[in-house]
Amino acid sequence: MSFKKSDELKITEPKKVAVGFPAIASVGYRIWEETYVGRGVKTMFKLNQVKGYDCPSCAWPDPDPSERSLIAEYCENGAKAVAWEASKETIGAEFFAENSIKELLTKSNYWLEKQGRLNSPMYLPQGGTHYQTVTWEKAFEIAAHELNKLNDPDEAIFYTSGRASNEAAFCYQLFVRQFGTNNLPDCSNMCHEATGVALSETTGIGKASVKLDDISQTDLLLIFGQNPGTNAPRMLTELQKLKQNGGKIIAVNPMPETGFMGFKHPQKPWEWVGDGTPLQDLYLQVKINGDLALVKAILVLLYRKQKIDASIFDEAFISKHSTGYSEFLAQLANADYDDLVQQSGIAVAEIEKAAAYIIDAKKIIIAWAMGITQHTNGEDTIREFVNLLLVKGSIAKPGAGTLPVRGHSNVQGDRTMGIWEKSPESFLSSLEKAFDFKAPREHGVTAVEAVEHLVAKKSKVFVGLGGNFVHAAPDTSLVEQAMNDADFTMHIATKLNRSHVVHGKSALILPCLGRTEIDETSKGKQFITTEDTAGRVRMSMGDLTPVAPNLKSEVAIVCGIAAATLKEKQKCLGIIFQ
Repeated sequence: MSFKKSDELKITEPKKVAVGFPAIASVGYRIWEETYVGRGVKTMFKLNQVKGYDCPSCAWPDPDPSERSLIAEYCENGAKAVAWEASKETIGAEFFAENSIKELLTKSNYWLEKQGRLNSPMYLPQGGTHYQTVTWEKAFEIAAHELNKLNDPDEAIFYTSGRASNEAAFCYQLFVRQFGTNNLPDCSNMCHEATGVALSETTGIGKASVKLDDISQTDLLLIFGQNPGTNAPRMLTELQKLKQNGGKIIAVNPMPETGFMGFKHPQKPWEWVGDGTPLQDLYLQVKINGDLALVKAILVLLYRKQKIDASIFDEAFISKHSTGYSEFLAQLANADYDDLVQQSGIAVAEIEKAAAYIIDAKKIIIAWAMGITQHTNGEDTIREFVNLLLVKGSIAKPGAGTLPVRGHSNVQGDRTMGIWEKSPESFLSSLEKAFDFKAPREHGVTAVEAVEHLVAKKSKVFVGLGGNFVHAAPDTSLVEQAMNDADFTMHIATKLNRSHVVHGKSALILPCLGRTEIDETSKGKQFITTEDTAGRVRMSMGDLTPVAPNLKSEVAIVCGIAAATLKEKQKCLGIIFQ
């Protein structure tokens, strides 16, 4: 591959202000580019509304119904995601007849997804060079045959993207466990797994302990390893409210982020002029993976000050709601403060400023994302976040607590629904009682282990409920080898992506409805649910005419595969799909 001069890396100064009118212009362009203007505009008025549909872009929580903007309760990323899904172009038999797998492999991931929505089940037989159309009945028959010919259910891997609905995820895991395996890796294995582990061990629940309203009520918000301006732009609105209420923000990130420097609310034209609202009160440009050392250094500094002023730690709260306090103090007493400072990359004066903000605050929230969780010591860092909150008594009260910011729009809901290779006994036994079958107990594989098993020929089938596993998993070349080594790959998707053209010996692509589209069965119009970052479950019902008449919902596809595969055992699903 050759590169032009224009492809060279360029380093420039970051912009000083985020959002404002440019975000509105970008939304308009994406709608015009992807879909019919009328169809696109219609989606925007229903996006994240009470009787509309949940944004497929991220998991940021929606305000209470009375607090939502009737004009635009979404961000630029959300508008792009919906326009992308509502594409006016479709691809099927003719497209795949003209484009061989060999030719598609030369195309970029962007090009593949830009071709449009998949409009028919596509099958690639062993030795084939082109995908070809098949009926839904034939597709389910092929899937059942490939799964049932395995020597052991553990030879199949069932991956899930964080965009699948609660209903699809629940049916999926139920089918997989009735099939006989816990091989249910998902995208959370590669993003917030450290959060779930560390919070479950410390607070007892692997999710956020705050609601959306808590953010504007806090005295101090510390944000680690996250760029809200890019990854969760609607968060900037809440940060602006926090600032207007007198709260302070400490941003910890190796790179300066424009969203923290200045924010212009896109729905308030009077803010489009000037410098916008500066959000961060203190920016700590930590070394890459210096976050753990920084938090420990702050705790050591607080501990030393506590010996002089006993009011700095909330000892009444600590005594009532925590254990291991004396051991924790001993650890702080023995810590090498100078070494921690050096590891963090932050000057002593800046650490002292951060400590002063923390001492003055009665209510503290710590937010983080994958800039923390994807380090090998992510769990340890999150445990120290919790320790900092505990010594300040800043958990389990308004305006205080933990805020892991999730990425995919329902990655948290999928785990709640049982998409987990290590589901606890309580969940499995309840599943058995409700659906009258014996669930497997042996732990399944994670996303990384799934790749290793495919390469080692321990697994022969890969099924993907959404997502683009080939490009989502680390070590792309190894993942591509793993997929090519599989006997059979099957993906449920809305658009073509790299995982569909880096395939097993035979392959299926099953096209599903988008979240914005009407899902109508003999029982009437259906809705789905999702769970946001703050743990709230909401209804989502599409109202656009499906882009193609031959599409099925994720739930219908999962149930179709289950019925064909399990045959007389399908009663365990507790679902009759018509």
